[in-house]
Amino acid sequence: MPRTVLIVEDVETCAAALEMALGGMDVNLITVESGEQAWRVVEDGVEEVGAIITDLEMRGMDGFELIEKVRAHERVHLPDDLSKRGGVPIVVITGSPDPEAPARVARLGANAFFPKPYSPVLVREKLEQLLENHDSTKP
Repeated sequence: MPRTVLIVEDVETCAAALEMALGGMDVNLITVESGEQAWRVVEDGVEEVGAIITDLEMRGMDGFELIEKVRAHERVHLPDDLSKRGGVPIVVITGSPDPEAPARVARLGANAFFPKPYSPVLVREKLEQLLENHDSTKP
C-alpha cells in the first residue's frame, strides 16, 4: 500500500517541482499551501501521513511551528516504541537565509534539510531512504 507524502509549500511552482521529482515513487502525494492546512491533515488522521516535506517560510504557521506540533502530537499519540524512533520522517526544503535554520530544525526533530536551490534527485533519494528506514523500524 502506498504511503502518503505531505508536501507543504506555498509557492505553486516549487510544489509542482517537488511533485515532479517524486513522480514514479510508490507514494500518494497531498500538497497543501500552509502549515495550518498541513496540521489539519496530520491532526484529522483521515490520511496516515508517511512523510512530510515542508518549507519553513510561510504565512501563518511556519515550518518550524509545524515540525514542533507534529513532534509534540506524536509524543502524545504514538506508542513509546514508535515515538522514540522519531515518528514520521520530516524533510525541510527552504530558501530561508537564516544560518541557524538547519540546527534549529534538527533540534525540533526534522530528519533532513535542503537549502534552495536544491537537487530534486537528492531530495528523492533522501526521502526514499527515510521511508525505507522508517518502515524497517516498525514492529
